[in-house]
Amino acid sequence: MWGLFSRDPASSFPYEIGEAICTDDCRSIWKLHKGKKKQSGEEVSVFICDGKDNSAYVDVAKSAVKKLKTLRHPCVLTYVDSMESDRLVYLATEPVVPLLTWLSDSHPPAALSWGLLQVTKALSFLNNEGKMTHHNVCASSVYVTKAGDWKLGGAEYASSESPDLTPVKVVAGLSVYNPPEASDQTKARTTTKWAQDMWGLGCLVWELFNGQLDQSMSLRNTAKIPRPLTPIYTRLVGASAASRPNPRDVVEQLEGGFCRNDLVEALLFLEEIQIKDAQEKHRFFSELTPKLDKFPDYVSKHKVLPALLAAHDFAGVGSVILTPMFKIGKLLNEAEYQQHILPCVVKLFSSADRATRLKLLQQMDSLAEHMKPQTLNDQVFSQLATGFLDTNPTIREHTVKSVLYLAPKLNYNNLNVEVLKHFARLQARDDQGGIRTNTTVCLGKIAPYLHPDVRQKCLVSAFTRAMRDPFPPARTAGVMALAATQQYYPLHDTAHRILPSLCQLCLDPEKSVREAVFRVIKGFLSKLEKVSEDPTLKEEMERDVKSVSSTAGQQDTWTGWAVGAITSKFYKSSISTVQNKEEEEEEREGEGWGDDEEWGSLEDGSDLVDLAPTDVNKPPASSASVPATPFAINENSDDFFNSLIGNQGPSTSSALPRSTSLQSTQSASAGSGWGEWGEEHHGSAATSSAKGDEARREREERRLKRQKEIEAKRAMRAGPMKLGARKL
Repeated sequence: MWGLFSRDPASSFPYEIGEAICTDDCRSIWKLHKGKKKQSGEEVSVFICDGKDNSAYVDVAKSAVKKLKTLRHPCVLTYVDSMESDRLVYLATEPVVPLLTWLSDSHPPAALSWGLLQVTKALSFLNNEGKMTHHNVCASSVYVTKAGDWKLGGAEYASSESPDLTPVKVVAGLSVYNPPEASDQTKARTTTKWAQDMWGLGCLVWELFNGQLDQSMSLRNTAKIPRPLTPIYTRLVGASAASRPNPRDVVEQLEGGFCRNDLVEALLFLEEIQIKDAQEKHRFFSELTPKLDKFPDYVSKHKVLPALLAAHDFAGVGSVILTPMFKIGKLLNEAEYQQHILPCVVKLFSSADRATRLKLLQQMDSLAEHMKPQTLNDQVFSQLATGFLDTNPTIREHTVKSVLYLAPKLNYNNLNVEVLKHFARLQARDDQGGIRTNTTVCLGKIAPYLHPDVRQKCLVSAFTRAMRDPFPPARTAGVMALAATQQYYPLHDTAHRILPSLCQLCLDPEKSVREAVFRVIKGFLSKLEKVSEDPTLKEEMERDVKSVSSTAGQQDTWTGWAVGAITSKFYKSSISTVQNKEEEEEEREGEGWGDDEEWGSLEDGSDLVDLAPTDVNKPPASSASVPATPFAINENSDDFFNSLIGNQGPSTSSALPRSTSLQSTQSASAGSGWGEWGEEHHGSAATSSAKGDEARREREERRLKRQKEIEAKRAMRAGPMKLGARKL
């Protein structure tokens, strides 16, 4: 029975008590600890008053708990739970740290002004609405949340009795905060109900800029107090109690002077957002993003971001919150991003508002890295894919671009079926030349993620179709895409499908297209030449044909094909060893092509992908001479393509000029899609043993002839080189 009464009282407290928050403050009866609720894990702060230090502390602590239970104000420390015994008091509140501990780190003046304003509002509430006097206003009674909000605590001596009476304080160090009239009963009778608290507020102001107050005489030193705050401070610590201002008036003076800055104005607006009209909300959020650079990170993360999310859910502000929200998102760690930002983003993808969808698509490069594959495939992709069919060209454009960042996380069906189905339709039917161009660009960039079987069916057909596009940049895109993905093509396709298709553009009316074609042809021919001289290199050349990459590198920008790096793959050092200086020079000739090639986006106004309707719909004057008949079209190989695009609306080919129709009537079965998808049969002659033996003999003869030519050139140079002469 006696064991029941000796049980540890903390065991029945529903909160786990964690580590103590270090503080050297000896002017408080409380010891502050971190804590969390045992069942839910909710974070709290636990104030502990142990009567073994001083038995009088327990009675004062119980009084403070009683007062906090009845006080509810945004600027007053929030009571959560408590437990009391004869010698011990536990008080659970919202998570906070002592102001003195918080001030040990550096903070911008705006953060101090916001906190001072909140404490003054708390005193205005107590003195005017609550008809109470706090009697303990100082740095030791103020606490700060993780959002930077200051909360007034230390309600041990709060009283609604006559403000003339100064309570006896059990902590001797608190006497330094007593006003002058506390020792003169004659002056005390003429005081106002807020006079003592305003004196305490003046002491708090002094401590913010000078450290903890040791003696009352130090209040005369105003050297470190900011000049805009000095007039208010001198009134707060005035010798005449009757002349000290009402805290309500102090609030107004602070808002119009010392606290007038972007941070305070923004936080005040967010507190009153429910009474603002739509125009005010839109203007505020439109101007918020650049101001965030001046806000402390903890305010942006824990104060502004929750207000933004609440405004989106309840204030109907629309897409205007997305820009500041994404900027704050960069300050979050992965767990915080998943908890706060991503649920809102997933919800917004189903929005019918085009402005919202566009801003989400524009931020896809940063959003994609935080999206889990399951969330992307199950909740986001179906909503995002509607952008491929949007009537607004800008939405379609950014939807295509977004695939570049999402491809590594898309499942087989979404990437290899759904995305390619939309890409085929866009490349075949979209009336915007820039979108057709960027579809080709994106397909080339996501090629490493495609399944090898699908890749073999679609890449060559897609890129050769782009090479027949009436829009010159689209033709250039097809040419460069072939070069960028050269490692995925069997040598058989290179010789029989790619090179013949490229050769058809050698007489293209656009000089930029011709230049790109010749550079790419040289690269592919060099590759074939190496294998022709050494057939054992074929396996090395085709090593990546069946590979799938889950970590393929992406370009820093949408426009950059790393053509220089791609070209170097044509000349791997493992393919052959350079024998002499002449061979080195010949190989370097091919490596230089396309190093500086970059393609513009649909927004930057470059000549490659210009979105202006007048430029897109107006064909080049000489585009009618583009070769009309695709190479090696197999009319029986359209089934796979047709199964993808089906009857998804009328073809937009009618929107293209008649002079640039590329004689679509001559290839009707292939004119609406990537008609070369599927296996093509090129006859049995290429695989017959007789033809194979003859080809091998020809390769050997060419190799020997080449070797003799090299040796002859060396012999011709040997004499003059020894004499130091230079052969002209």
